[in-house]
Amino acid sequence: MAIQLAAVHWVYLVFVVAIIGFMIMRRDTTLVCIAGILGIGILATASIEGSVSGIFNSFIYAIKELISTILIISIIVAMSRILIRTGINEVMIAPFAKFMRTPSLAFWGIGLIMMVTSLFFWPSPAVALIGAVLLPVALRVGLPALGAAVAMNLFGHGIALSGDYIIQGAPNLTAAAAGIPVNEVMQASIPLVIVMGAITTVTAFWLMKRDMRTGRWNDGLIEPVNDTGSHTAERDDAENDVLSLAAKRILAIIIPILYALNVAAMFAFNLQGGDATALIGGTSILIMLVITMMAHRGKGLEKATGYLIDGFLFGFRVFGPVIPIAAFFYLGDAGFFAMFGEKLPEASNGIVNDLGVALAHEVPVNGVVGSVTLAVVGAVTGLDGSGFSGISLAGSIAQLFGHAIGSGIATLTALGQVAAIWVGGGTIVPWALIPAAAICGVSPFELARRNLKPVVIGLVVTTIVAMFLI
Repeated sequence: MAIQLAAVHWVYLVFVVAIIGFMIMRRDTTLVCIAGILGIGILATASIEGSVSGIFNSFIYAIKELISTILIISIIVAMSRILIRTGINEVMIAPFAKFMRTPSLAFWGIGLIMMVTSLFFWPSPAVALIGAVLLPVALRVGLPALGAAVAMNLFGHGIALSGDYIIQGAPNLTAAAAGIPVNEVMQASIPLVIVMGAITTVTAFWLMKRDMRTGRWNDGLIEPVNDTGSHTAERDDAENDVLSLAAKRILAIIIPILYALNVAAMFAFNLQGGDATALIGGTSILIMLVITMMAHRGKGLEKATGYLIDGFLFGFRVFGPVIPIAAFFYLGDAGFFAMFGEKLPEASNGIVNDLGVALAHEVPVNGVVGSVTLAVVGAVTGLDGSGFSGISLAGSIAQLFGHAIGSGIATLTALGQVAAIWVGGGTIVPWALIPAAAICGVSPFELARRNLKPVVIGLVVTTIVAMFLI
């Protein structure tokens, strides 16, 4: 049965198109999202006070939905600060350095360690965590600084962040926007993340080796990087010496064991989504507090608060642009009913669902069209350099096309997530590449140019794979 679309449906659709357009033009979308919320509120409530209040209430709704994600990332960053300050990160990673004896081993070694570290610490903190030790080792064996930056980007900001299987920030956002359980998005993303990761990393490695062999390699250095690790994460050397080497070694063993136990507990007790995030978050807080008290002793109480503040500042700086966008797109599903009540037509299942049903009756939508659309939408939303700011849009559009096709919501959602994170999370948008570029002392624009071809090839192949999975 066809759904009768009301004015609110068309206004929502117009603003979705407008948001995509502004993203293509690399303009900020906050004002557009707020205007969309206001417009929908006016149509839903037919009152100025109701629509204006809806703006604030929609922000509250979005923050409630996002708060666990914001908190876990803030906590992880806070913990990473004390690990860097005390030098525990160097001890944790040092054993891996002896395996990097050639440029090829260094590329894959840095990449794989970056990927594993990013799954637990997120890529930006992970760059600082591993850069202090592994970058100098890689340079000594002949891996160019730009090659190390490429490996960090593709494995960390690409593979690890696009799947985000431990912290689960990305799948929580897309699943909420698509109206499906987070575990469905995570399961659907596994083959896509594997294909995307394999294609991009192998292509990037082959291009690097080819250009180094033919003399066409430009390392894009903007600041010399020495082999003693001076151009790495800043660290207070006085505080680094507070803990003894024996204490650092013990903690460097205990921390991975604790996270391994967390992962085991997730499987043993079937912990997913918020429960899994809570376990990781609680463990990270305890690790941060114990190490802070050991390192700073009498000043530990005050320092612990300082690290938490640093983490929260990072978390809200990253998610500040996300909240208005999420607030708008949540109105496409349950957020509308929470904000304005039962103001849609009687047979409505939500704005996005209604548009999907209407689309199915008017346009011959199939898996091919849906896959291409989600890959393009995900890539476009990543152009703002965040990666996270647009994945709510990807989830909403995946829901729309999934209902129109009759299946594949999880796969389409995962595809949009992968495309958005790879483009905007820190692989081909220059202003999102600064952490890795700064650590390696290379130009972010040269790094973006190096990543462009492998990522585009990977997206094309991954989109084709998604067509067969729907």
